[in-house]
Amino acid sequence: MLAKSLSGSTEVFLNTDDLIISKTDLKGRITYANRTFMRIAGFDEEDLLHQPHNMIRHPDMPKGIFKFLWQELRQGHEFFGFVKNYTADHGFYWVFANITPDFDSAGHVQGYFSVRRRPSLDAIKTIESIYQKMIGIERRCSKANACTHSLAFLDQILESKQVSYERFVMQLQAL
Repeated sequence: MLAKSLSGSTEVFLNTDDLIISKTDLKGRITYANRTFMRIAGFDEEDLLHQPHNMIRHPDMPKGIFKFLWQELRQGHEFFGFVKNYTADHGFYWVFANITPDFDSAGHVQGYFSVRRRPSLDAIKTIESIYQKMIGIERRCSKANACTHSLAFLDQILESKQVSYERFVMQLQAL
């Protein structure tokens, strides 16, 4: 389903049964993209494979979220979170993402596996406000400190709710 946002760009909504699946190498370059990913994002396989996954990163996404994501993955943890992505025609779509390290037979991380699904619309309303504040913090800080300060803001929210990040996003998705 498509809809125009206030900015005039087209928002693509995932169907309830859509699963966007991709794999990346250790540097975040796409090594696999399923047909749903290609359909939603509007890219052909040739346009996606071997490209950095962040080619679809929307500027409305705080850099602090990606710093946290990579911290979690490098520790061998999985990541859950809400992500706004670009489409090929500069529209956008929101997903609820689950990203996990992909281990080889010797137990070494060889890349990352991501499954994204339709997010709760109520969750997006909540998370958009938080992300906008994080981006505002990042813009006011030096590049070197921007992620640290926006993550500190997110940590304050989590502390005030007495909840972990993972529990917070899971509760939002359940709305």
